[in-house]
Amino acid sequence: MAISLAMPWHSGEQAMHRLMNVPEHDNPTSDNLNQFAVTSLHSAPLIAIGALDDEGRPWTTLWGGETPFMSPLGGSVMGIKTDVDVAYDPVLPFLIPEDKRKAGDVVKLEDGEVGRVMSGLATNLMTRRRVKLAGRFIAGAVDTMGDENGGPLGRVQLVLKITESVANCPKYLNQKDIRPAPLNPTLVHSGPNFPQEALELIKKADMFFMSSSNAGATMDSNHRGGPAGFVRVISNDEDGAELVYPEYSGNRMYQSLGNLLNTPLIGIVIPDYDTGDALYLTGTTTILPGEEAARVLPRSNLAVKIKVTESRFIKQALPFRGIPGEQSPYNPAVRALASEGNIASQFQAPSNRAQIVEKIVLGPTVSRYRLKLASPVTYKAGQWVALDFSEELDIGYSHMRNDDPTSLNDDFIRTFTISSPPQGSDEAPQQELEVTLRDHGPVTKFLQRLNIKRGFDVPVRGIGGEFVIKTPGDGGVIPFVAGGVGITPLLGQLPSLDLSQLRLIWITKVEDAGFVLDTFKLYEGLSAVTTLFFTGKSSTSLSADDEKKIETIRQSGARAEIRRPTKADFEAVDAQTWYLCAGKALRNRLMEWLAEHTVLFENFDY
Repeated sequence: MAISLAMPWHSGEQAMHRLMNVPEHDNPTSDNLNQFAVTSLHSAPLIAIGALDDEGRPWTTLWGGETPFMSPLGGSVMGIKTDVDVAYDPVLPFLIPEDKRKAGDVVKLEDGEVGRVMSGLATNLMTRRRVKLAGRFIAGAVDTMGDENGGPLGRVQLVLKITESVANCPKYLNQKDIRPAPLNPTLVHSGPNFPQEALELIKKADMFFMSSSNAGATMDSNHRGGPAGFVRVISNDEDGAELVYPEYSGNRMYQSLGNLLNTPLIGIVIPDYDTGDALYLTGTTTILPGEEAARVLPRSNLAVKIKVTESRFIKQALPFRGIPGEQSPYNPAVRALASEGNIASQFQAPSNRAQIVEKIVLGPTVSRYRLKLASPVTYKAGQWVALDFSEELDIGYSHMRNDDPTSLNDDFIRTFTISSPPQGSDEAPQQELEVTLRDHGPVTKFLQRLNIKRGFDVPVRGIGGEFVIKTPGDGGVIPFVAGGVGITPLLGQLPSLDLSQLRLIWITKVEDAGFVLDTFKLYEGLSAVTTLFFTGKSSTSLSADDEKKIETIRQSGARAEIRRPTKADFEAVDAQTWYLCAGKALRNRLMEWLAEHTVLFENFDY
């Protein structure tokens, strides 16, 4: 039985630990093929393989589909046997050269020869088990399929000596049920920039696999996952595309980033599990810590920027497909670039505080809060205020937090639309303002439980936004579509609007009927230009209290329907420009219905 020896951190890993203020801890990496790795090989349908080309650049490929296709061979040696794209796979040529791919050819080490360094990540996306492997090439062979001249398809067999293995946590692994599929590789594009198909793949990708090296002495392969679109394209110029991705809260080993700190070269494969297409790229990296990360990718405290030096986009390059399952509960929301208009780029260092002096409950999940500012501010109707709740809610680093997984990457800064119009004029300093919120997420749940009589104030991180409702010069109507508390940017601007031109379509839950009545009470005349769509209950399941409130709403002059809206409800409004404030799912549906119109909204997807 092999005895595992403790492995030291190398200089790059140590430097990353100092940079990120990581307390001293042992390296859990084994110096052999440990037992977890042995059991993982049998059940993992995928392995990402990393190797260096002749210029020392890392590349990553992704093999598998059938289970098992990997097995331990004893003595920390493992074998791989799987179908492979022999024409365009970026790793294979540096393991088994093309002139060594004839029937019966085996590439193996000569006496005294040291094999090429390699790394791997064996992954089961359904069970969310993954194990990192590193070592050296021992032997390999490729049998081409039905083409004596070396066609595009082949079956590779590799033997590897494993000198490092370590299990990784399941965070950010989005489930995929991997099924074998035929290979039919076609080269679409190669070069330092991307074709449109590759840009579309990056936009929908929820994971990629990466490889790096420590000055060519050892390698590391790993995965990065998140919500679809978590990788952002900064530019796509002919001299090389630029990408950036956020480094989410991890296990604080920093093995990949330690390599990149010492040797800023990376190899990535982004798979398309629907089509089998793959984007392979290699490039140079820049690690962005703290404010450097936030300037490029707001709300990030660590990110990696990649300048692509070479890429290739291959259709049907992968011998498998993946049926989507559950997304990782640890995934945070997509973070847009500052250059994409991410409103978090407007956040400022806290120099003001807001005390919550009044809370009015408007329904089971909706409340209105009045804030008193330590220093008066100016704001325009329709703007937002950013409040920082990290003093109360941030409990520091945890490796895993299954009871509240999204909190690991939460800065607890929230932007709330100011629902009260400024008193006097937009230039007059305001001591107080109001926000109207739905109980959704840790911050609003905290506020719902808050006893304001005990006193509570919160840092203000800025006021911003330019969601201005303009009156059409031709006297036409102003359609505004609100989803639930999405009515708030309209409320602040109502005093400056001619209600006879307004057409409010308000889609909200039946339980919010009290919120609706309170709004109509505060803003006289609004009910007469409002069409309400109450959701969450059918007309036959309304309680007596629900029916009473909805009848009162109708008596106020509003039209009230107990159903979801349809496209026809919007076609009945004759207007070219529409205003919209709703959650992402509702917004996407409405954008489809209003595709022929100009739709203005403020994007809070940051």
